[in-house]
Order: sequence, then C-alpha cells, then structure tokens
Amino acid sequence: MGAPRITTEQMDGNRKKRPGQDNGPVLGLILKGYPRISETFISNEILLLEKAGLSLHLFPMRGPRETFAHESVREIKAPVDYLPERMLPHFPKLVFHNLLLAGERPKRYSLAFKTALRRYSRTKRVATIKHLLQAGYLVRHLMEDSRVVHLHAHFAHSPTSVAMFASQLSGIPFSFTAHAKDIYTSDRVQLLEKMMLSSFVITCTEYNRCYLLGLVPGREVPIHRIYHGIDVDLFSHTERVRAPSPPYRILTVARITEKKGLATVYGALRHLLNKGVSVRHTLIGDGEDRAQVLSIIEGLGLKGVTHWLGTQPHGRVLEHYRRSDLFVLGCEVASNGDRDGIPNVLLESMAMGVPVVTTSVSAIPELIEDGKTGLLVPPRQPQAMAQAMERLLEDRDLRTRVIAGAKKRVLTRFDNKILVRDLIEIFKGATGVWDSG
Repeated sequence: MGAPRITTEQMDGNRKKRPGQDNGPVLGLILKGYPRISETFISNEILLLEKAGLSLHLFPMRGPRETFAHESVREIKAPVDYLPERMLPHFPKLVFHNLLLAGERPKRYSLAFKTALRRYSRTKRVATIKHLLQAGYLVRHLMEDSRVVHLHAHFAHSPTSVAMFASQLSGIPFSFTAHAKDIYTSDRVQLLEKMMLSSFVITCTEYNRCYLLGLVPGREVPIHRIYHGIDVDLFSHTERVRAPSPPYRILTVARITEKKGLATVYGALRHLLNKGVSVRHTLIGDGEDRAQVLSIIEGLGLKGVTHWLGTQPHGRVLEHYRRSDLFVLGCEVASNGDRDGIPNVLLESMAMGVPVVTTSVSAIPELIEDGKTGLLVPPRQPQAMAQAMERLLEDRDLRTRVIAGAKKRVLTRFDNKILVRDLIEIFKGATGVWDSG
C-alpha cells in the first residue's frame, strides 16, 4: 500500500476555495499537528465526518513530523491552513493581525486578553501569550471570509487554548476532545477553566470521563465518551494457516516513550529466552526515548532476536500484523502522569486476529477482558508478562477463545463508522445546523 507524500503546498497552507467549502456551515478543527502517523484516529475521524456531509476547515498548529502519511489523508478534501508555529519568526504578522482585531472588536479582545493574563499569572508560561496571538491571527486572517460556525480542538492543551481564545475573540462557540497526556499532564485549574468555557467536552474512554467529571463536581459541563474505534474493514480478521510454532513472532507497534512500558516488554522477552522459548520480536515506531530503549535491548542481550524498524506506513504495519503470532504492549503511568487511554494498536491487532498481552493500566480493561479478549498483567512486571505471553502462544484452546472474543469486541463496540454517528449527533445538538444524514 503506497503512502502519500507531504507536499510543500500542504506545509505552506492552501487557502484556495475547494468544492463544497461554501455550501453550508463549516466546522473548524484546531489540531496539534497534521497529518501525523501516531494520530491516525484523528485523520480517520475527519474523513468520516466529511463522508457524513460535514464541511470542515483544518487549522493545524504544526506541520507533519514524517515525510509520508497514511492513505486516508489523501481522501480528505478539507482546506488546510497552518497557524504560525513559532512566535519569533512570525511575530510581525501575528501582532499586525491582533492589533487590527483589537481595533475592530475591542470588547472581545479585552475579554480574551484578560483571560490570557489570568492564565499566565497561574503558570508563567509564555506559550499562553503565543496561543492568544495565534487565535487572533486565526480569527482575523484565516477565518476572515469563512463560514465556520463552531470550533473544535483535538487535545486539551495547546489546541484547546487557541480554540478558547478564538472563541472569545470571534463569539463562535468551541469544544474539544481530550485524549490522554493532554488530560493527565495539564494543570487542573487551567483545564477546568477550558471546560467551563466550552460548549461540551469529548473524551475517548470512560476512565477519562470519570476523571474529568471529578474536576467539575456539581457543575453543568457536558462530557461525552466516544471511543476512537478503527476501520474494521481495513483491519480485517486474518485466518491463521497454521498454529504458532517457534520461533514465535512477537510484534509491538508504539511510540517509543515511557508510558508504553517497552522496558517491561523486553524484560519479558528475556524471561522467555531464559526458559528456552524461542522468540523473534519486531518493534515499529519511534520517539524521544529511542536511545534508552535501544540501550535496554543491548543490555539484555536481545539484539539478535529484536528488530527495530522505526516509523512505518500503514501498509507495512498491516503486513507485520499478518505475520505475527502475538502482540504485546507494556503500558504504564509515566513519571509525569502521562498514560494511554486505549491504544488503537490493540484494536487493530485484535481485529487482525493477533491475540494481545498488555497491562491493566488506565482504560485498557474497557477493551480487554482478561482471559476472554486478551490477557492483562500488572504494569512493570516482566515476569508476569512473560508467563501470559507463553500461555497465549502455547495454549491453543485459550488462544482460539481469545481471538474470537477479541474480534467480536472490536466489531460490536469499536467500529469507527458507527461511533462517528454519536459524534455528529453531539455537533448537531450543540449547533443545530448539521444533519447526521
């Protein structure tokens, strides 16, 4: 499967009118970065919203990290305008449009400026001022002739800050989707203020929703739980031609960060090898902890059985799912509080007929029922993980039950084409302008 390249035109921002852009109300989406391999669930959601008839305009804060994107990105028709990412190189045009906006809408600009000062006084983060300036640029320049009737941000930190200020500057309501790191590493008071000013909040797990409800006891803030889900047609179940046999093929797809618990995975592999269980492990992904993880691999003497492939296009990832006997991920709560919600790679693996061993952290038990749709172990316990891996590799009856149960769970509860209907109903209810068709 080919991977579309990211073009210079996309990076510079294409403000040409596209078919259907002016045919009705527009939903403005403020994104952290676009497109991103690790955030395919967002591009999938955008595509599904378009297919349901919504007109969108994308306002990413950063360009892509990779030079390629998943195939679904090519199908998205929404115009893309990138916000100035860094303040210093773009300071003149940011200030220019903000001064014009302040003159044109003094009351609204005063409101947003006071909010920015209040938020800056709490954290002393210069990023607050940047977010105000980005919002002014968005409202005065990028949305000048737009038909945006609602702003929605993905991630509760920087994108929602821009959406909040843009809402105050324009009078257009805003909402946001809170995911994982953006919830648990955010200042609670700052996050609460965003929630109170928003029309509604969406989050992707019940675990997250309960946490957010705990921040607003007794206050009326609509908080909706909508799972991300996956394209169940793309990740179709693959029948195994044979039962697994040594050397067992183990797969992990993850960003290389602390919360993914890769040290636990490699510790488990070492336990299996010490017991004489022959395995081969493939790691797909990249991240800020790459050097540390590669050092762990070398220190445990695993270089001969482990292959790190870096970030890969979707087609290559699908090939590795098809060839694998087991998927493993060691999720944990990181030292800064960061944690996963429900990693989409677990859904993908389960849909592909590859059984999963992972940990009982965060919302993962909302997807995986131990012994029925996968095996769960406590975080940071490589020996327990090794035992669970060995069971799913060698107990054929357990393996058959888990594969069937996992596929049923994904098909019935995590089909993104079904879940997006709930999202559209929320937008429709908040704005009164979209028909879910």
